[in-house]
Amino acid sequence: MKKSTYIWLGIALFAAALNLRPAINSISPLIETIQTELHMNASSASLLTSIPVLCMGVFSPVAAKLANRFSLEYVIAWSLGIIGIGTIIRFFSHTSFFLLITAFLAGVGIAAAGPLLSGYIKKYFPHNSAFMISIYTAALAVGAGVASGGVAPIQHLFDSWQIALASWSILALLAIVIWVLVVLPQKKKDRAAQTFGGAEKLPWNQWNAWLLTFSFGGMAFIFYSLTAWLPPIVENMGYSKTYAANLLVIFMILQVPANLAVPYLLNRIPSRLFWLVLAAIFEMIGFGMILFSFLPWLAACFIGLGAGGLFAMNMLLPIDVTTTHQAAASWSAMVQAIGYIIGSFGPIILGAVNDRTGSFSYSVFVLIAVNLLMIVMQVFSVKRNFQGLKKSA
Repeated sequence: MKKSTYIWLGIALFAAALNLRPAINSISPLIETIQTELHMNASSASLLTSIPVLCMGVFSPVAAKLANRFSLEYVIAWSLGIIGIGTIIRFFSHTSFFLLITAFLAGVGIAAAGPLLSGYIKKYFPHNSAFMISIYTAALAVGAGVASGGVAPIQHLFDSWQIALASWSILALLAIVIWVLVVLPQKKKDRAAQTFGGAEKLPWNQWNAWLLTFSFGGMAFIFYSLTAWLPPIVENMGYSKTYAANLLVIFMILQVPANLAVPYLLNRIPSRLFWLVLAAIFEMIGFGMILFSFLPWLAACFIGLGAGGLFAMNMLLPIDVTTTHQAAASWSAMVQAIGYIIGSFGPIILGAVNDRTGSFSYSVFVLIAVNLLMIVMQVFSVKRNFQGLKKSA
């Protein structure tokens, strides 16, 4: 395969990954406006974030089966179309029920594309998995950051939160065009792989996979809790809405350098556990600063760097411990399935805590507790997988 082909396949990966967060992250900066216009309390508004994340858990196991039948390239293309449809119809959202339907549609598309992009990396970049995972996760962070920072200005420009939410469908259209022009023709040339390969069962009965899953679940719980509620938490501390929204952007954007640094850091210190725990400690420092209302912008920096490192490492681990792209997609599907289901409860729990107490201060204690449990899971998952599974793989 030509070098230029690899570059275009990498661009296609980046374009597809850009679409996996805007439908979720564009909600938080406008959450209070949406709550007011659609008469939603914090618990029901949290579903706008939790439903897509729950879909990512419930439907991701189906993705590997569909890819086995139709090929991962085609299923990813269809998924981008579903994301685009779920996003653009937000223009017609005038009831909370309809807006929740759009969240469900976007979530189904994201659920299918997420684990298959890991298989895509294993298939087309088998010797550069760490670097391409960093590109993939950086694209997720860029999409999340651009949506978080751009949705409010779009709302002010058009005086419509519906247009602001629907505008992110442009990213799906762009990705579909690139995918059709670059990836699908490459798929047709690959006559030896017209399907996803032999059926690979999800590793439900392997404790190694469950350990990775719990680590991923803790990461997802914290990430989506902050995605939904970081701006309200900061506003509750007495800061302006603009300042709070900017912190969400900082939280998202700083994940990009953390994502891109992972391959370099692993070359310097190969220990997965070292970087996982260090990233978790970064998050813990940020939570402590928020708890004591100390320099929230610096807290957002610590949490963003920690979240970026955690996500990239957790995405890399299933690829590290498998030997084929079928297995990588299957392991990723299971890890993301249960992990995202765990993560989907984060925004709901934090919203319920706020409804019950009238303050987000107690929510920070929840995040700290989950962070500590995640560190425990990291210790067990990495030690077990890299001492046992890697040898047998």
